[in-house]
Amino acid sequence: MAANGSSTGSKSSSSAGGKQSGLSAEQVVATFQRMRQEQRSMASKAAELEMDVNEHSLVIETLKEVDPSRKCFRLVGGVLVERTVKEVLPALENNKEKISKIIETINTQMQAKGQELTEYRERYNIRLVGEGEGEAQGQSAANSQDNEGGGSKSGAGVLVS
Repeated sequence: MAANGSSTGSKSSSSAGGKQSGLSAEQVVATFQRMRQEQRSMASKAAELEMDVNEHSLVIETLKEVDPSRKCFRLVGGVLVERTVKEVLPALENNKEKISKIIETINTQMQAKGQELTEYRERYNIRLVGEGEGEAQGQSAANSQDNEGGGSKSGAGVLVS
């Protein structure tokens, strides 16, 4: 979808005046909102996994001080299983490492999504509400006059709330 958007974006920006031949303002805003939502969901998932890592760390620190032959319980797939500390501790450390690697991957993907969002904003001149207060308000007023009055600018800027 991103490849299609970039090819139609170049067509619409190269068209002179009149109507857009590529994406409409609504489609641009919808795509931008979808991309922002994807980034938010990645951030939410990363935060959730960070909490899991913190919980694993607390349990690992607690179990390190306990006798390795002591009985402990572990929740596996919704089932509480009885094990010993020496069996559970390595599994917890392994899970913590895997979760940390997943968090790194999500953060990398989030940075890539952020770069993609920035490029998309620049390509379609998208301004967020409250961004550059006076400047954005002046542009939104000019854009609404152009859109309502049939102005010659096509896709000059999109204001997203």
